Amino acid sequence: MNRRHLYLLVALLTLIGAVLFIYKVHFLQFPLEPFTEEDIWEAEVRISFRAKNTPAEISLYIPRTGGAYSAVDEQFISRGFGINIQELDGNRKVLWSASKISGTQLLYFRTFIRSTVKHNEIATTKILKINNPPFEGAMLLAASILLDDIKSYTSDKTILIGELISRFNKQPLDNNISVLLNKKTSVKAKLRMITRLLAVIHMPARVANGFRLENFSRDAELRQWLEVYQHGSWHRYDLKSGAPIVDLDILPWWHGQEKLVHVTGGKRVKSKVSMRLNKEPAVLGAMWREQYIRPILHKYSLLGLPIETQVVFQTLLTIPVGVFLLLLLKNIIGIKTIGTFTPVLIALAFREIPLFWGVLLFSLVVGLGLAVRFYLDRLKMSRTPRLTAVLIVVVILTGFISIGSYHLDVYQGLTVTLFPMVILAMTIERISVIWEKHGSMEAIQKGLGSLLVAITAYIVMDLDIVKHLVLLFPELLLMLLAATLLLGYYSSNSLLNLIKIRALAGSKK
Repeated sequence: MNRRHLYLLVALLTLIGAVLFIYKVHFLQFPLEPFTEEDIWEAEVRISFRAKNTPAEISLYIPRTGGAYSAVDEQFISRGFGINIQELDGNRKVLWSASKISGTQLLYFRTFIRSTVKHNEIATTKILKINNPPFEGAMLLAASILLDDIKSYTSDKTILIGELISRFNKQPLDNNISVLLNKKTSVKAKLRMITRLLAVIHMPARVANGFRLENFSRDAELRQWLEVYQHGSWHRYDLKSGAPIVDLDILPWWHGQEKLVHVTGGKRVKSKVSMRLNKEPAVLGAMWREQYIRPILHKYSLLGLPIETQVVFQTLLTIPVGVFLLLLLKNIIGIKTIGTFTPVLIALAFREIPLFWGVLLFSLVVGLGLAVRFYLDRLKMSRTPRLTAVLIVVVILTGFISIGSYHLDVYQGLTVTLFPMVILAMTIERISVIWEKHGSMEAIQKGLGSLLVAITAYIVMDLDIVKHLVLLFPELLLMLLAATLLLGYYSSNSLLNLIKIRALAGSKK
């Protein structure tokens, strides 16, 4: 493989990993830190009324799915009622119905709300068809005069909307506005006329209803505002001042001027909206957004697997991190180790027991195993029977250590039985071979080097941030692979070799 091909491959792997990582962090809001929590709002509507052995129907507007906030779970609590959910003109409504009921009735609706976009963004939704009948006769002339007067006052659409709203709130009313309202001076009539006037100048508008998101609010106050479609999204305006609303901590519930609750076949109707704030892991919210925005990406991701399988993969995905760390310590620093991946395997063995006791017990078993291995050399055995004998001795040694630690009340020693016996046996065999071929000093250096790398790899692989990142962002392994490919062409001396060369050069002087 030539260098150009290598660099193109490295660039491609880095680009794919970086794009997926940025997409998850920026758009799906996957948390970069473990144990991060996010807000989830619980809203509850309580409806009570009295019925006298008659059919009844109760309608309740419920939050839409989509927008800056979206309902992720809903619960309908009632007794003896049928339930039907309808969608019309962007609104959602639940209908409870019963053929014959009597007495005081209680119905509950509970929803859990989660943010779908960042708080500093305005959600974009499709424009809905809004019914605004055209003006005729005197009303057409009054509307034209009023709009022309406001247009001459300003060309900025935001200021224009604010001026239009403020004129409908002034007292006494302008003559043209009086003609348009035709003696109907209620808030409902004014809002209906404002939306009709904005439609004339090709600015669709609608009345929105919702509640401020407040923690432990037992009786949330209903809020109304005007939404005007501008530049591909809906913008909010205060109904009194006409100023733009920048506060996004308001939950839109429904659009229009109908009541939140309507009851047929009952009296003494009361309704109350309560809210409270809950905290949940941000990972769950990110998973929901991934499933909501990109269901295919969620379906074929690790987070779509069963939790038990995710736990296994979380351990497996830390292995490349340990191996890359081994690569840096061997090739760049120059630490000598036994074999290529033996230190990482030892680090995995340390996961079964606290690090201090793991190192102590590992050293004890390997030391005793080496003594047995050197004794077996005198018997002139072939390699396979010798390895088998070493493995049997390792099992026996761990058994004795477990029994001894139990009677000494050192219960950490009991966990040594979970150590991978094959790793221990192969480590003993490799150290003994190095001892025979290159001497005791080389064997001790590589043994201690392997233990040092294993401890370092264990500490890094066991970090919560590492386990969190590799599971949520496995694409980062592509960038790790790219860095590994680049290090494959690193042929300079390691740091320890350079120190030795410098020391030799100094001694010759």
